[in-house]
Amino acid sequence: MRKQGPIWILGTMSGTSLDGVDAAMLRTDGHVIHEFGPHAYRPYTPAEQATIRAAFGQWPGDPAVQSAAEVVETAHAELLSRFDGAEMIGFHGQTLAHDPGHRRTHQAGNGALLAELLKTPVVWDFRSSDVEMGGQGAPLAPFYHFACAKWIGATEPLAILNLGGVGNLTWIDPSQRAPETAGALLAFDTGPANAPINDMMRIRLGQTCDEGGALAAQGRVDEGMVKAFLALPYFHRVPPKSLDRNDFQTFLKKTHKLGNADAAATLTAIAAASVARGTEHFPRQISRLLVTGGGRHNATMMAEL
Repeated sequence: MRKQGPIWILGTMSGTSLDGVDAAMLRTDGHVIHEFGPHAYRPYTPAEQATIRAAFGQWPGDPAVQSAAEVVETAHAELLSRFDGAEMIGFHGQTLAHDPGHRRTHQAGNGALLAELLKTPVVWDFRSSDVEMGGQGAPLAPFYHFACAKWIGATEPLAILNLGGVGNLTWIDPSQRAPETAGALLAFDTGPANAPINDMMRIRLGQTCDEGGALAAQGRVDEGMVKAFLALPYFHRVPPKSLDRNDFQTFLKKTHKLGNADAAATLTAIAAASVARGTEHFPRQISRLLVTGGGRHNATMMAEL
């Protein structure tokens, strides 16, 4: 029987930007943050990124999935073994495909294997049941964001923006008693964030990302392309809603006609404009916007926002 009260949880995340695995410890009772603990990061090597990338868009049993899962499991085991004192581990795995419209989602990685290797209980495969029941597959992050808002003592509505491979927003009313209270939360994906920029940099220049937004800062935004992008049906749908990393690929290929700097600038502007459009869905005006994820370090993207 698990002990009562707060426990130390070790949580992990491997995002669709494919930079690597993040892990952090948190002492919580599942409702309230009691204490933050240590955190660490383990980057993927170029070969590991290529193995995972080869499995994007694939489902269990497809050819490249097993190799990608082995990379994910190995990287997580190496990182998580650095921590001491965890009473439970939360393992998200690596999203390879996401199709909530057909009630399916796929995160590679075996939590039972990690539990055996690390001798610690592992909670995993968070998203499948949520999607099967008609959800969008991200049931935990908004609840954590609500707890964060309580932790910092916020009293007015605010939002948390994550700029990962895909962008997502959580609108929070911290005056509400609990996250499941009606009107306490609204969460959804805004559109592409770092993923198309990273892909463009890798394909054209052999680089993992546009470091600091330096290339985008040298380019000129194709405003017509940004306007056309925001006219796509997704941006007129009412939240909650979510995206796969590779959604919009057909449209984003249109940036291939642009030079390197202009393509970077346009993709960066598209990410920021998607967020701006997303804020139109907020139930009430926010007092502040807290930004996290790799895009937080992209000065050009932040300036666009």
